[in-house]
Amino acid sequence: MKLRHEKIHAKDCETETGKVDVTERRLILEGDLDEAQRDRLAEIEDRCPVHRTLESEVKVTTDLAE
Repeated sequence: MKLRHEKIHAKDCETETGKVDVTERRLILEGDLDEAQRDRLAEIEDRCPVHRTLESEVKVTTDLAE
């Protein structure tokens, strides 16, 4: 898998202010796979926890330890 990340102006997306993160993913599958197998592997990849986290809205909270 190859990933590419960049920040683009929000006007190019659904929000209207600031910049948003854009990550492009390219799956590289090797071996003698038919189209159905390739599609199934892509479906599985979409359900992995890291992918789901990156696709979801992320909120970060900070708590100062005493």
